[in-house]
Amino acid sequence: MMRDTLHGKTAFVTGASDGIGAATARALAAEGARVVIGYHNGKSRSEALCADLPGEGHVIQQIDIGDPASVSAAAARIAEQFTTLDILVNSAGATQPIPHADLDTLDEGLFDRLLHLNAGGPFSVIRRHMPLLQASGEAVVVNVSSISAFTGSGSNIAYCAAKAALDTMTKSFARAFGPEVRFLAVSPAAVATGFVAGRDRAALENAARSVPLGRVVEPEDVASAILACITHLKSATGTTIVVDGGRQL
Repeated sequence: MMRDTLHGKTAFVTGASDGIGAATARALAAEGARVVIGYHNGKSRSEALCADLPGEGHVIQQIDIGDPASVSAAAARIAEQFTTLDILVNSAGATQPIPHADLDTLDEGLFDRLLHLNAGGPFSVIRRHMPLLQASGEAVVVNVSSISAFTGSGSNIAYCAAKAALDTMTKSFARAFGPEVRFLAVSPAAVATGFVAGRDRAALENAARSVPLGRVVEPEDVASAILACITHLKSATGTTIVVDGGRQL
């Protein structure tokens, strides 16, 4: 059943062809928003998702968040279609599992690429879409971060550093662009997606046994937190919502 909480609102979700991004696109559309489904390589998945979303006006948009030219082109295309952007969810990112002590594999070049993609990418997306966000007058940006930002435990050291940068950037943007635009971060622990190579459902369920809530964090759990940031936490900006089942405790 589609509700009208976000009727008339336009949302852009990067990394929306799968995982947390796709779950977020569904949640936003269910509340009545028009959704721009941002994808990198998953065009067929994005087309299928777009056709399946409730409501009308949804479109897909190719974007490589690591390429400023691609980000600029996507922003120009969105500006051609919409006069404002009310919701921006930065869900796109990438990582690879590297033991933290393996400094041979995580060399400077790979560190820079991971930092640029997971922190510089969202910065570029926000920067290029700021005119449309400000035109809304009450826009919300939600950055999908990770508890790796403050635990220092994650798929690799560069990923942890990038998410810490993203959290601090969220605060900086919130301070600079309020009240027209609110900025929040949502920080999950390991989520049941294919984001980290080699991490299967059995490993997630085994790890969940040792956390207070004893359950795996699903993409829909994170999407619900993102939706709450947009629809309910109207007095919140520059802060982080943790969705980890209590893993950090």
